[in-house]
Amino acid sequence: MNDGTKAWFVPGQPCDPPRPGCSPAQPGAVTALPGVVFSGSLNGHIRAFATEDGEVLWDFDTVRNYATVNGVRANGGSLDGAGPVIADGMLLVNSGYPRFGGMPGNVLLAFGPD
Repeated sequence: MNDGTKAWFVPGQPCDPPRPGCSPAQPGAVTALPGVVFSGSLNGHIRAFATEDGEVLWDFDTVRNYATVNGVRANGGSLDGAGPVIADGMLLVNSGYPRFGGMPGNVLLAFGPD
């Protein structure tokens, strides 16, 4: 990093299946912990990358319908803007970002270590 050399690069994953508003771009903020970087993409995927070499450690497609605790219909979409948040051992992700042609959604997802 001191000399500007790229440590690693992982290209965005194409949209599969293709859907309106889907893009492999990763424009949102990332969140990093020792050993892992979390990054969301406009295709709705949240991924965990190894800081050492960029290996994908975990991948979750947020674009789906969800049952909610209050019974309100919820669905995931593009991930952009604010990045994932880590608090009290949980990874929190806001899914749905219709601006600039992204996929809409209205869900806050919470992932634990299990």
